[in-house]
Amino acid sequence: MSIPRIDQLQELAAPPPAVGYWPQTWAWALLALLLLAAASAWALWRYRQWRRNRYRREALALLDGLSAAVADPSRRLAALRQLPALIKRVALSAPGGEAAAPLRGGDWRAHLQRCSVVALPAGLEEQLALLAYAPDARLQALDDSAAQALVSACRHWIEVHHVAA
Repeated sequence: MSIPRIDQLQELAAPPPAVGYWPQTWAWALLALLLLAAASAWALWRYRQWRRNRYRREALALLDGLSAAVADPSRRLAALRQLPALIKRVALSAPGGEAAAPLRGGDWRAHLQRCSVVALPAGLEEQLALLAYAPDARLQALDDSAAQALVSACRHWIEVHHVAA
């Protein structure tokens, strides 16, 4: 009996897999299709929600610029004057917002509160009216903390308001 040399050895064939990778029953394939359909529906819903909230993202970006301008004394007055218009534009841009166009006074206040999921700060609508119509001297006398609190309240309303879709 002769001992084989190393160059005469042949590699053994790999054994077949013990478990197949393909589902063995139709129920697993159905489950995979259902999970794929559910994931696709969820992704489509999130995409539509993201697109529907575009106006909100744009308003928050504008508000960031206004917030920086409120901190700058030379641009403060113009920035404060733009806050009420920004809130009105957000209300109009929201789905179904055309109902907010003719509102003013108590109806506007009720609309702002109705769209908010939390209670608005007391006197927010009066402060917005003050910003829109008060003389420049009165707005320039507004202290920094009150101006920043007003910007913060507007930011909070833009972030949390809900709309009927």
